Amino acid sequence: MRWQGASRCSDLPRASCYLARVRSPLASWIAASSALAALVWVSPANAEVSSWVHVGGGAFSWTQGGADRALNGALNADIGVGSSPDGRLIFGGLARMTTMLEQGTEFAVLARGASWGFQAGGFGLALDAGAYVRFWGVGSTGFAGAVNLGAPLGFTLSIQGSVGTNDANAIGVIAGLDLLRLTLYRQSFTNWWPNPNPGQQETRRDAWVAGRRYW
Repeated sequence: MRWQGASRCSDLPRASCYLARVRSPLASWIAASSALAALVWVSPANAEVSSWVHVGGGAFSWTQGGADRALNGALNADIGVGSSPDGRLIFGGLARMTTMLEQGTEFAVLARGASWGFQAGGFGLALDAGAYVRFWGVGSTGFAGAVNLGAPLGFTLSIQGSVGTNDANAIGVIAGLDLLRLTLYRQSFTNWWPNPNPGQQETRRDAWVAGRRYW
């Protein structure tokens, strides 16, 4: 249905304007997540691409709209792609979904910088920074970031925070597992659990010979 001569939102029915404003950001986040997911599916065939698929849980302390600070359990999922897993430093992007239990879900698109050891499923560090959008409560948009500490077998401890509109801020801790760092890119504990087809062209032993630290 077309609206003739409607050049401003005020010219349209109020319901149409509201739906356009609400659906537009959500559609953008879904499209971005779908694109990242497609890249992750094809990445195992290309050793020049890093990938992340992380799931975890934890808790967040948060407030928004002038309300008292609250503490809620949270579920977290990441999916993303980055540069070559053989690089000393790896750069990429990811989509993150965080669900506050009894509250709702928010989405973030983040840039990531990670060490070689983090991507290889061992000890390492990854830093995330980007933007989030929250649809529950009074809603909010703003900055989101995280410090991710990697451990062997893909285990990750993530300290996440955000600050945005409507006086919103949150900080929390998520513990989880990256499924691709555990399997495809794993370079730890290969003596008892071999990785026959690692995503890296350079093994952990070769990295040590080249003087690259595992973290």
